Order: sequence, then structure tokens, then C-alpha cells
Amino acid sequence: MNGKSPASVVILTFNEERNIGYCLENIFDWCAEIFIVDSRSTDNTVGVASRYTDKIFVHEYVDHASQWNWALSNLPFRFDWVMALDADHIVTPQLKSQIIKVLEHGHVDVNGYYSRHSYYFFNTRMRGFKPYSLRLFRRSKTKVDRSELVDFRFIVEGRTEKLSGNVDEINRNELSIDFWIDKHQKFSTRTAAEEILRANGLLSWSITPRLFGNPDERIVWAKNVWYGLPLYFRPFVYFLYRYFLRLGFLDGKNGLVYHFLQAFWFRFLVDIKIAALRRDISVGRTTPAELGKLFKHSF
Repeated sequence: MNGKSPASVVILTFNEERNIGYCLENIFDWCAEIFIVDSRSTDNTVGVASRYTDKIFVHEYVDHASQWNWALSNLPFRFDWVMALDADHIVTPQLKSQIIKVLEHGHVDVNGYYSRHSYYFFNTRMRGFKPYSLRLFRRSKTKVDRSELVDFRFIVEGRTEKLSGNVDEINRNELSIDFWIDKHQKFSTRTAAEEILRANGLLSWSITPRLFGNPDERIVWAKNVWYGLPLYFRPFVYFLYRYFLRLGFLDGKNGLVYHFLQAFWFRFLVDIKIAALRRDISVGRTTPAELGKLFKHSF
């Protein structure tokens, strides 16, 4: 391994030519094995990635959970420890040092590690974004959560711990506001459908919602609270929470744009689509079951 950390990095890609080189440059000198699972990119993603690894696989994309399930089941891993990254992720030096340390001297009964997560919008770090994400886990003790259509997580059997180092999410494609809007337009449809399916019992959580649980359990708890709030009122609550309680006003002009768009465009659009789906169901234009069949194959 030439002194490299005994972990397999997996990165899912699709048209990430602008991002993947930064991600791989950041990890290739200390990670012993790097896999790329590409979804038939039409740009030079694979060409850039091939400068850093020859372990490049192509698999048709259905949804994020399915892609990860395929990866964990089919890639020729040399190691049990897996680090999950996106093409727009940068592992900070602090987190790098912590990962190297736990892989060498970590507790034998710890099966997964959460790390801090920071999101950048137009090169400005946004406050209030999801604080932790599970990034490092034992493959033999982990499965893919299939209970959501939009967000994505792993379920780890046994004990997990937190690392204080950061993964920075810096998507250079999003320097085009049109890209960001198109991306979130798709997310809004998925988010609305998921809430309808969950309200009708066609989706159920794979983990127990707990306010004082691990980071994923707290997120699920917060989502249940969110579902109980009235449509169209929720975006105002969201903006107040993100912009004032979570100090988003300190993020400057870019922060104002981001938090405003998240609340009064994206979240408001989700509520509009939920109301439309409820009307379609009430008049018999569709049913929750038909909606479930549609979205099972479209994410």
C-alpha cells in the first residue's frame, strides 16, 4: 500500500469534469484504493478521473441509493473500510489526519464515522447546512438506506463516532445559477412526491427519529416536525431558522441569496407541488400507489 491508508474511496460521478480533479488531487496520495462509478458522463469526467485511478466503472443511474447499493455489492474492494465522497467534495487536512489516525488506531467496536460537512454557494460557506454526514464506514456493517427519494444515507450496525474535521462541498457547476435552479427544480418534484408517499404510508423511515440521537436520527426527527407544519407557512419558518437562528445573515450577500432561494423559491415550490398532487389525488387523477410506481423508477 506504500504507506497509504487502508480504505476504499468510492465517488459517484455524472458530468463532473469541473469538480472531479480537485476531489481526486486531494486524496489520491494517501488513499490506497479509489473507485469511480460513473453514470455515462457526456463530458470529460472519465478522462480527468483516469489520471488518478484506473478503477473506473460505468453503471446506469436509477437513483442515488440504487447506485450506492450496486457499488457496495459489485466493486472489487480490497478493504472493509469505505470512504464515501461526491465529486464536488474536498477532504480538509484536519479530517485527512483524523481518518488516517482512526484507520490505524481506531476502536475495534466503531463501525462508522461522521464528519463535519460544509456547503459553499458561490464560494461562500453557508451556515445552517447539515452539520454532519457519515463518510467512513465498515462495508461489512453497513447497508444503504432505501427509505428516502431525495436525501441519502447509510445505516451502520453498531457504534458510530464523530470526527471534527470537515468535508467541504464546493460544486463548481453551481457557479451557474441556471444549473442550481435546474437541479433544485428536479429536487422539488422529488421532495413533494416523497412527502405525499410518506403521508400515505408508502414510504417509512428505516431509522428511528430521535432528537438526541445520531446526526441522521436528528435529521429524520426534524423532517417529521416539518411535515406537521402547514403548507406555505413552512418556508417562512425555514427562512427565520436558517437566516437568523443559524446565523445565515453572517454569510453576506451570497448568504442572503442562498437562504432566500432555499426558503422562498425551493421550499415554496415544494409546497405548491404538494398541493397540486393532493388535488390530483382528491379528484382521482392519480393515486398514491400510482405515484409510488412512477417515482420508484424515476430517481
